[in-house]
Amino acid sequence: MKTFRDKLCLVTGAASGIGRATAVALGRRGARLCLTDLDGEGLLESRRLAEAAGGRVVACQALDITDEQAVLAFAAGIRQAETAVDMVLNIAGISTWGTIDSLESRHWRQLVEVNLMGPVHVLRAFVPAMIAARRGGHVVNVSSAAGLFGLPWHAAYSATKFGLRGISEVLRFDLRHHGIGVSLVCPGAVDTGLVRTINIVGIDRDDARVQALTRRFQRHAVSPERAAEAILKGVRRNRYMVFTSADVRIGYWFQRKFAWPYEMAMRLLSGKVFALAARVKDERG
Repeated sequence: MKTFRDKLCLVTGAASGIGRATAVALGRRGARLCLTDLDGEGLLESRRLAEAAGGRVVACQALDITDEQAVLAFAAGIRQAETAVDMVLNIAGISTWGTIDSLESRHWRQLVEVNLMGPVHVLRAFVPAMIAARRGGHVVNVSSAAGLFGLPWHAAYSATKFGLRGISEVLRFDLRHHGIGVSLVCPGAVDTGLVRTINIVGIDRDDARVQALTRRFQRHAVSPERAAEAILKGVRRNRYMVFTSADVRIGYWFQRKFAWPYEMAMRLLSGKVFALAARVKDERG
């Protein structure tokens, strides 16, 4: 997909963050947009911004991607007028961190439902029509650096992001026969509202040391707009792996080329974060 002008692009998670920035970036390039998110108010603002940038929003509906029937109904309404979308961008997601002794079953289930089954519902609802239309197209699945590396406190989150990575790896080859490209986006630090609201189970976010860690994260974070540009550049070049920052790209290369030093680095990082968590918990009693 060398151009986005007049292409029909579905963006999930479009109400904020990378989703909103991607919708606006596509609008700027003359795309036609189908937008969805759980946040209805934010979604309407994203629609306004995308249209102001030059895009045409042909469908905009607040829905929960964990509701398979709602996703299927949304797709059916679009097919009545458009036959099939040209690009699916699975951007919607949530994040919950915690140690294995802090995370409860409900945290795991919620992450699986939103981050893994949500994209599956979207793929099932939209990709078969893309295949039948025989126009090619592109699928974008937003994973995470946590879909590449064993980051501290990320067990449940990584389970879903590694899962989405596995789905994308298979679709990369399966959909090639239909002229449909697949990109797996692995963002590192991106300064979205999620940074300030992320649920860290068993950790007091108001603790000064945790806030200092958050601020350090934000200093190294790229903007949602920069992440969106990286995604669209990756699609234009038909890249499978798309990175939004150099640190994740280098880390992924390092992980593959130097497995033993990577393991030592991850052990060191895990030890430092574990020690911080232990001190915060002890002081809370």
